[in-house]
Amino acid sequence: MVVALRYVWPLLLCSPCLLIQIPEEYEGHHVMEPPVITEQSPRRLVVFPTDDISLKCEASGKPEVQFRWTRDGVHFKPKEELGVTVYQSLHSGSFTITGNNSNFAQRFQGIYRCFASNKLGTAMSHEIRLMAEGAPKWPKETVKPVEVEEGESVVLPCNPPPSAEPLRIYWMNSKILHIKQDERVTMGQNGNLYFANVLTSDNHSDYICHAHFPGTRTIIQKEPIDLRVKATNSMIDRKPRLLFPTNSSSHLVALQGQPLVLECIAEGFPTPTIKWLRPSGPMPADRVTYQNHNKTLQLLKVGEEDDGEYRCLAENSLGSARHAYYVTVEAAPYWLHKPQSHLYGPGETARLDCQVQGRPQPEVTWRINGIPVEELAKDQKYRIQRGALILSNVQPSDTMVTQCEARNRHGLLLANAYIYVVQLPAKILTADNQTYMAVQGSTAYLLCKAFGAPVPSVQWLDEDGTTVLQDERFFPYANGTLGIRDLQANDTGRYFCLAANDQNNVTIVANLKVKDATQITQGPRSAIEKKGSRVTFTCQASFDPSLQPSITWRGDGRDLQELGDSDKYFIEDGRLVIHSLDYSDQGNYSCVASTELDVVESRAQLLVVGSPGPVPRLVLSDLHLLTQSQVRVSWSPAEDHNAPIEKYDIEFEDKEMAPEKWYSLGKVPGNQTSTTLKLSPYVHYTFRVTAINKYGPGEPSPVSETVVTPEAAPEKNPMDVKGEGNETTNMVITWKPLRWMDWNAPQVQYRVQWRPQGTRGPWQEQIVSDPFLVVSNTSTFVPYEIKVQAVNSQGKGPEPQVTIGYSGEDYPQAIPELEGIEILNSSAVLVKWRPVDLAQVKGHLRGYNVTYWREGSQRKHSKRHIHKDHVVVPANTTSVILSGLRPYSSYHLEVQAFNGRGSGPASEFTFSTPEGVPGHPEALHLECQSNTSLLLRWQPPLSHNGVLTGYVLSYHPLDEGGKGQLSFNLRDPELRTHNLTDLSPHLRYRFQLQATTKEGPGEAIVREGGTMALSGISDFGNISATAGENYSVVSWVPKEGQCNFRFHILFKALGEEKGGASLSPQYVSYNQSSYTQWDLQPDTDYEIHLFKERMFRHQMAVKTNGTGRVRLPPAGFATEGWFIGFVSAIILLLLVLLILCFIKRSKGGKYSVKDKEDTQVDSEARPMKDETFGEYSDNEEKAFGSSQPSLNGDIKPLGSDDSLADYGGSVDVQFNEDGSFIGQYSGKKEKEAAGGNDSSGATSPINPAVALE
Repeated sequence: MVVALRYVWPLLLCSPCLLIQIPEEYEGHHVMEPPVITEQSPRRLVVFPTDDISLKCEASGKPEVQFRWTRDGVHFKPKEELGVTVYQSLHSGSFTITGNNSNFAQRFQGIYRCFASNKLGTAMSHEIRLMAEGAPKWPKETVKPVEVEEGESVVLPCNPPPSAEPLRIYWMNSKILHIKQDERVTMGQNGNLYFANVLTSDNHSDYICHAHFPGTRTIIQKEPIDLRVKATNSMIDRKPRLLFPTNSSSHLVALQGQPLVLECIAEGFPTPTIKWLRPSGPMPADRVTYQNHNKTLQLLKVGEEDDGEYRCLAENSLGSARHAYYVTVEAAPYWLHKPQSHLYGPGETARLDCQVQGRPQPEVTWRINGIPVEELAKDQKYRIQRGALILSNVQPSDTMVTQCEARNRHGLLLANAYIYVVQLPAKILTADNQTYMAVQGSTAYLLCKAFGAPVPSVQWLDEDGTTVLQDERFFPYANGTLGIRDLQANDTGRYFCLAANDQNNVTIVANLKVKDATQITQGPRSAIEKKGSRVTFTCQASFDPSLQPSITWRGDGRDLQELGDSDKYFIEDGRLVIHSLDYSDQGNYSCVASTELDVVESRAQLLVVGSPGPVPRLVLSDLHLLTQSQVRVSWSPAEDHNAPIEKYDIEFEDKEMAPEKWYSLGKVPGNQTSTTLKLSPYVHYTFRVTAINKYGPGEPSPVSETVVTPEAAPEKNPMDVKGEGNETTNMVITWKPLRWMDWNAPQVQYRVQWRPQGTRGPWQEQIVSDPFLVVSNTSTFVPYEIKVQAVNSQGKGPEPQVTIGYSGEDYPQAIPELEGIEILNSSAVLVKWRPVDLAQVKGHLRGYNVTYWREGSQRKHSKRHIHKDHVVVPANTTSVILSGLRPYSSYHLEVQAFNGRGSGPASEFTFSTPEGVPGHPEALHLECQSNTSLLLRWQPPLSHNGVLTGYVLSYHPLDEGGKGQLSFNLRDPELRTHNLTDLSPHLRYRFQLQATTKEGPGEAIVREGGTMALSGISDFGNISATAGENYSVVSWVPKEGQCNFRFHILFKALGEEKGGASLSPQYVSYNQSSYTQWDLQPDTDYEIHLFKERMFRHQMAVKTNGTGRVRLPPAGFATEGWFIGFVSAIILLLLVLLILCFIKRSKGGKYSVKDKEDTQVDSEARPMKDETFGEYSDNEEKAFGSSQPSLNGDIKPLGSDDSLADYGGSVDVQFNEDGSFIGQYSGKKEKEAAGGNDSSGATSPINPAVALE
């Protein structure tokens, strides 16, 4: 018989039963069993009226067990009691008491105990305390009003009826709303409601204490308490005082393992705060919690280490109060060693250990068959020694059931244990020659269930007869089973179980086969996929070849199979493909790889996500609130599609004013399904609701019915009211028009009022429809008070705020007065000037424009084009640092104040920068002279930055790390060469050359090189020559490390005309790599000679391209004088015709400037933005015409056909975050000077809020 070990391990759970009862498999021996209590009622029973009382007591044993009961220590016979029903079944002594009133239940109150007996002894139940409790009732009382002055403390008592079961207390008002509790108002553990200080808002007549009795499922309430708070003009501060506890210290006993609750409630004004301290050490952070605004400390699972002092401290700004809790930790009895039932053979010594602990130390008593040992005869064989009951040389007549009972003031422990003396031969109850199969790495269990009296010993041996327990992987169980953990392939074999007692010994064989374990080598991975997509899970596993493998898929615990014609699942070769994912497909998917011996599973989670579904239902209610511009919208929750709905977006559409355009009224949290909306007057509302989650919005709900709110006066006034002039004699008032949904009526107009600032005279006003108004005939740059109010058919909007505007600006007349220029260094100066007179600015001072340019070096002025630099300085700054200047240069400086109109006259100044250090020399060449000398050639620096005084030459050998550097001054600034002698022929040098002024040396130019001996003989390796028609290029590759030198190149023509055909020799530098010779004759052979110091170095030949020497062709007609004159006459005639056409075209395009002004609406009504500076038209005196308003109220608003495009300019000024300017400004020139470029682009005033931005 083969046993798969995966099914064996549950049998081990029965192992304890081998010691306390005779198994049924032990055939041929009819043995008895002592009584054992198997089920009993809890130690405490609380019953209520109309509840049935059931006392349980069940026990097993052979022969049949007999039951008896005691109540309060007196024999109690359930069968003889009226209303008591006894269960008529084997192994049960339970009974039920039925009644219909509380008096009946109270008649049976007491402490019950059950005794189960047969021939072998008597077992005893623990004490069962039966308590009867009637229906809870609040004692009748007259509750008087509680009167207290504002700021004082008060305690509202609850005093609920007592109950054997814990009850819950709630404070509510007559509307069944909980009384809000905070640091000031709190409910104590005793149920009282404490006020640290009362406020007038606490004045209520319906403070009601509710008591919830879970046992009777009843809630009763106390009579309402009327709290009357007398208001006072001055609340007196006072330091804290404890309302609970009232004394300075308390002593508490906490039970080990139970929670400890400490509470401190204080009064005072301001409201005190509570802190908890433990002088003996820190609070156990993992077990302590603070509740009820720190007034309650709860310590979980109290242990002995929690014994000691705990302090609460109540504090406010006037002082503190404290209370000390002295906690003593005690414990109900608990087992250290519980006595166990056992079978014994004759002659053995029986020992039952009963070791208990508790605080205080429990008292331990023994019973035998339910009788206290004190009441037994003194000649018994037992003895009690150190908590153990000992019997020596036991015989079958000594069979008994003992009871060990431990008791202190916190509880009681009881244990039944029998001593059963029998004599039975050993027998192995497990079948012989069983075969067990298991996989590597698992644990195998070889069974050997043996029984006998005395209990037989069990040994496991291998095939060699030696014990297997030498290997730590082998471990025995008390029931004889052998466990083998971490199985290996070589554990396969036969094992022998030997069971023996004093009567006999028996043996069985167990066969073990170890197989390869199943392993999932690649399991499925969790996935999050969107609805409609597909997902693929893969799974690969390895199996033992002798076992039948299987890979299956499970989804949420159910097996998955391909579904006939459905394409939902596709399963093949360890792959699971799920198509067309829906929300119902989400869950856990498992790959299950199994054999008959083992099962391994790998799990992955699939989450199908998407945006929410549509809101299915939308309802409008409370339509009567429309007169108050309110309505209530309710909707059914949308499907969240596995991503919580974060919010609902409520939108509306007005089909009259903006059809098919939806506006959001707001969003509400995703757990909300209704809201009351505040609506605007006179809007045709159609609503819809859309659910939104992290994947976006879902489909909107069906639209609601359309509701219309009544008309009303405007609730808002226009924003962004501005008054700015675009001429020196006008002011344009603009504002941002109201949105249509703020009109509150079919139409809206604007009431514009203005008056000079500082006057108390009447306001001038005009009602207009367009969002701007031009006030003409104003003085230059005068402040005005401006108000713009919305008006409709129902009335006016709220009183508008006053805005200060200004009429048009003029060019500044102020000239900044320079204080001086401070030279900071050779490239930077500090320019300072005095603040200008603001009255002369003729507008808002926007800043200062500082313009400067370099006129040239101090040696000579430049005749080149002058580049001017500009710096814009904020209006609150009167200095600027000009950096990046050229040293030793002359500069011209202008400072102008500017406003929105433009710049004023400039103050001028010239200054010069001091000398600086020069730039680096432009070139430095090394030429070999000999083995010990070099010639250095250089060019002067491009930037002298002063008067050159000479050069500094430094050099040192490279291989000496900069040591031995030589440096000397060359005092001649005109010097361009210098010969160095006495150089080492075998060293490489680094040369550094610096130009100098009186400020010192400048930037250096560095070169490295050596003498001729280091670079070797002059070499023209890889030299070549190429030729064109009249030129030739000679190229060579300079040798690496070769010293530079100069040589001559000579081109000499060969052939018929050699005389005088040689060209002048040219002086060439070796490092330039190539030389081009021009002015050669085509199709000619040339010899090229290279000479150095009159010594011939190289020779080569080249031939030019072409067809021989160049000869002039005979003269043609194009060079004759008559032809040249004819062409000149034709060109002159064409030029005259072009001039005539241009003159005629110019006459046809002329028109009157006056006509142009009369036919266009004055577009200078365009206001200027705060951040830009507008320019003005070319005619500063131009009036608006007869239709323009005057200052006395003759005002006409701009019509919709007006154009604002032809006037104005801007100054683009930008600032850093610290307020300094980072840009420069550029303003358009006046139109007259600019040639009539009047417009920067047409802007329609149909939407002036946009056009005027």
